[in-house]
Amino acid sequence: MDPENEKPDAAESRNTDSNAANPRGADSRIADPEPVLQKVVDAKPVDATIARPRFTERRFGQVSRRELLKVAPVLALGAFAIPSFQEGLLKKGLAFSDWMAARLFRRGLLAPTFEDSELTPFEKFPINGYDVDDPGVIFENWTLTVSGAVQRPGDYKLAQIQALPRTRQNTRHVCVEGWDVIGRFGGARLSAFLSMVGADTSARFITVTCADDYYESLDMATALHPQTLLCYEMYDRPLSRQHGAPLRLNVPTKVGYKQAKYLTDLKVTNVVEKVGYWEDQGYSEFYGL
Repeated sequence: MDPENEKPDAAESRNTDSNAANPRGADSRIADPEPVLQKVVDAKPVDATIARPRFTERRFGQVSRRELLKVAPVLALGAFAIPSFQEGLLKKGLAFSDWMAARLFRRGLLAPTFEDSELTPFEKFPINGYDVDDPGVIFENWTLTVSGAVQRPGDYKLAQIQALPRTRQNTRHVCVEGWDVIGRFGGARLSAFLSMVGADTSARFITVTCADDYYESLDMATALHPQTLLCYEMYDRPLSRQHGAPLRLNVPTKVGYKQAKYLTDLKVTNVVEKVGYWEDQGYSEFYGL
């Protein structure tokens, strides 16, 4: 009989018989569910607790400090980028540098000295003035006026200063402009002069003013340093006018602008109204070498 003419009921009947003979149905690829269920039943429960890092307060503080140190340079650079912060930050940084340098300064620690063969020739020693090379000091009338916390204030002539023991030293002169030379300087120790005038060395500062209106100050520890001179000689000859005659400071432990020329007044004090010409323009107050 032609299959196309087979009745639908007959075909369905054969399919039903076939499915009955094979209980898994027409698709025998489906796995038996019983082993899967058994695995699920036998599976061990998972601990649902979430693991978290254990930070104590001390550990947190250590990490915080480290992270802060890492970002500190970035924060500092960012602050410098703000114009309104720049001047204040620079002043505070310079003040801290001066404070630290003053704490590290030792009166017994000498600046390097040199042989005569290492001297810069006198004619090549730079002349570095503040306003004029020669303010026109009349040597015959010149005196150093001493005031402040001293027992014997008054006017002192050059001969009185020259009567003190003379010290000669070959030391380096360092200019803030970037050059340096080795020169030979002679004079009386400032500490000896302070003793002669009965200075109160527990005071904090020495201030000086000059014939060319320059002014400067030294902390007392620097003033008492054995290499700090009231200088009236260079290269074993009297000071020339261009180099500060008749009297200047020679302070080899300090930068050049601390070594004022053409001295006319010296004061011992605990209060400084004006630190120094360049310091009042923003330069370092201590500037030790």
